Amino acid sequence: MMIIIIDGEKYNIKKDVHNLDNLLSVFLSLGFDVPYFCWHPALGSVGSCRQCAVKLYHDIHDTKGRLVMSCMTAVQDGLIVSIHDKESIFFRKSIIELLMINHPHDCPICEEGGSCHLQDMTVISGHTNRRYRFVKRTHLNQNIGPFMAHNMNRCISCYRCVRYYKDYADGTDFGVYGISSNLYFGRMKSGNLENQFSGNLIEICPTGVFTDKTHFGNYTRKWDLQYAPSICQHCSIGCNISAGERYGTIRKIENRYNKKINHYFLCDRGRFSYGHSNIKDRPNSIRLKKKIINIQSDISKNIVLKHVSDMINQSDKVIGIGSVRASIESNYALQNLVGVKNFSNGMIEIENQCIQLMLSILKNGGIYTPSLAEIEDYDCIIVFGEDLTQTSPRAALAIRQAIKQYAVKLSISKGIDKWNRLGILNVENNIKYPLVITNIDCTELDNVSVYRYIAPVVNQARLGFAIAHELDCYSPVVDQLDHNLIKLVKNITNLLLNSKKPLIISGSHSGNVSLIQASFNIAKSLKKRGLEVGLALFPSSVNSFGVGLLSNLSINQLLNSLVKDQKNTIIILEHDLYRTLLRYQVDLILKYSNCIIIDHQNTKIFQKGHISLPSSNLFESSGTVINYELRPQRFFQVYDPTFGKSNKIVFESWKWLNWLKDKIHYNIKQWLTLDDIINSCIKDFPIFKNIKKIVPNALFRINGQKIARSPHRYSGRTALYMDTNIHEPRQPKDDNSMFSFSMEGNNQLQSSFGYIPFTWSPGWNSIQSSYKINNLQYKNDKYSTLNLRLWDNNISNLDFFNYVPDLFIYSNKWIVVPYYFIFGSDELSQYSTVIKNYNSVFPIVINRKDALKFNFNSGDKIYFNILNQQFIFFIQYSELLESGQIGIPIGTPGIPLDLLGQEITELKKG
Repeated sequence: MMIIIIDGEKYNIKKDVHNLDNLLSVFLSLGFDVPYFCWHPALGSVGSCRQCAVKLYHDIHDTKGRLVMSCMTAVQDGLIVSIHDKESIFFRKSIIELLMINHPHDCPICEEGGSCHLQDMTVISGHTNRRYRFVKRTHLNQNIGPFMAHNMNRCISCYRCVRYYKDYADGTDFGVYGISSNLYFGRMKSGNLENQFSGNLIEICPTGVFTDKTHFGNYTRKWDLQYAPSICQHCSIGCNISAGERYGTIRKIENRYNKKINHYFLCDRGRFSYGHSNIKDRPNSIRLKKKIINIQSDISKNIVLKHVSDMINQSDKVIGIGSVRASIESNYALQNLVGVKNFSNGMIEIENQCIQLMLSILKNGGIYTPSLAEIEDYDCIIVFGEDLTQTSPRAALAIRQAIKQYAVKLSISKGIDKWNRLGILNVENNIKYPLVITNIDCTELDNVSVYRYIAPVVNQARLGFAIAHELDCYSPVVDQLDHNLIKLVKNITNLLLNSKKPLIISGSHSGNVSLIQASFNIAKSLKKRGLEVGLALFPSSVNSFGVGLLSNLSINQLLNSLVKDQKNTIIILEHDLYRTLLRYQVDLILKYSNCIIIDHQNTKIFQKGHISLPSSNLFESSGTVINYELRPQRFFQVYDPTFGKSNKIVFESWKWLNWLKDKIHYNIKQWLTLDDIINSCIKDFPIFKNIKKIVPNALFRINGQKIARSPHRYSGRTALYMDTNIHEPRQPKDDNSMFSFSMEGNNQLQSSFGYIPFTWSPGWNSIQSSYKINNLQYKNDKYSTLNLRLWDNNISNLDFFNYVPDLFIYSNKWIVVPYYFIFGSDELSQYSTVIKNYNSVFPIVINRKDALKFNFNSGDKIYFNILNQQFIFFIQYSELLESGQIGIPIGTPGIPLDLLGQEITELKKG
């Protein structure tokens, strides 16, 4: 504990020697309004903007003091500083006047207006009048892609963008050019930014240089957006986001700070793929055998429900197919309707095997699974078979930070403060971090790895088993290792043994259980040696683990149990079977079974279903998902999609299923609210008991008030519906959460609550306000419930896995191996218009020697057939993909997941 004196008042400061804060971060965490631009808690300090000046005194006898930049001043016991002395105030006011000399006075038309850090800091600094009357410097703007706009005239040269893009995210196609006051931040020439985390420039930039282009078509000021805390649904990490809505459409996604997961940054898929919620052909009416029924009243809705319930009652067998993109509550409601033995988790067989194996390891393996924040603290990492930059991008960014934290620790040992970014960069440029990558082809993490092993998946697994055996003789022996591979095994083993905190990463994307088993064997061997080892296993989807805990039945197993001569009814929940199974399988299901579809996307199966019921999506409902750490996370309804729209019928999936069960069982009311279904789920599955602990129930109030979804500046509520009624309509009631659908309610949440719908602090309207409040949010012990997991992985009763797969041998056929893309490989991003336009053509990848053998040239159109389904692709060569494998963009539009591992015996030119 240290004491510093600020403007005559004493403050106690807790200071950890491993977390050296600067004065600015201390001021902000204490609630002081000190203006700044170039500093960022994730980027450190360079002192370029000179905006955070304060007065530092030598001792209590010093009456004059000296100006220092608080971001470049280390915290020491006994410091005497002043924020509000006249010289400091005048200096800060003068600095921002200089920074604003060339800044255009375009706040009314700037997209950042009302949520701009420059506006906030200008007001805080007291600068009000412009004295500069000469011609301003101007720049040409660049086209930097479909996601962001570039307006260099608004730049104040704080260097944040280039420090983030190049130093933090390791981007290579963006920089700063020029000298002195003539600086340009951009690309060498116009073109799409290539880094998968470029969208964070929108929030990194304190002015309006980088703005969200996907927001332009439906632009709304921040104060007129309605927000709710939500969870990104595009991979298994579950980054925390805030979604903003206006007029029944999602307008933008902002990062929501979570200390354990995403911190300040999102990947571009999570930030820009929300368009699936706004597409015009989304279902909002019931389809009955391709006939659309517009529901005008509860009476007609009940008639349809009665029709569906009669169909179910007349069936010999009713089965339910769940979904990895649906909430725990909706999947449980379906299972509760059809029965445990008749419910599938919706995964194909090979993925289900991987998920069940991973769950078994997480429950019984005794190896700790780190959060994203904790990944950054490991000193040696091996990634087996996962192309993380494409499948779980935020994890790839965490690995890059682990490399940088390695440099930070070395810097601290040399007496360099943690916040001193320039000093740390000098150390970082001269180190080699022990990162090892194995994959079927190159990945974007290869450039920071010390070893990479490119081989078929089974050969990667054999490498893993060989490393485990080298570490522990009780792990199985691997034969047929050549000299180079034996040398690689010894080198990787030495890296692991020389580390103190190694991390092993794998997952289900390769579709191979042996790779996961080998990863566990290595982790177990390291733990037996006393190392603080971590094991991170990434499933494919946001709720793969959640639905995998509800059922271990794959979709293939359940469909094989159907009898053709029976009357079968299949209820399909938020799941496009054409994306999962080959076309002939789905067509057979539709032919021999009545299919009831519940979904919020106008998928092919939704269009062909016998009865299709429109559901609300993640922004229109509340629910729970389970991430890769087994961390339950709640997303909340942003808006009511039926409010003011009497002809629109969109309900939560669990409500449709609950009403169906009520009809079948003669109006026995079971669940009225989300809390009711959560209580029922926990009763049947006690493993989910922590779902109730992570968030208060719907009765929670702060000072007797619900929590406001909208800023207190929200305007024009009556005008929203003037086309139908000039009177202000009553806001919808939310019985499922503690939030209100308006600005009416408590919005002083920064120091008293963990689920913040939007970032705001008095005087701080921009996203930068989160930097001021995040320390306050996590100081209280009650916020520990935010980061509960389903269980603690303390039990270690799994032995080494003993089956070592055979060596991959090329034959006269190709094995389908998966290639993944950050945009298009996950289902929801495919439905977003901007994503479709960005990435609509996915190639097939083949070894150059294989291609030349059959006279295929790069760019040729080829096709092949599997079970009477034809697939057409353009060829792309790979020098690294081994012969006998063919890389297919699994999960992209028209490419079902069930192709994974299939054999192809013949390729033909199109």
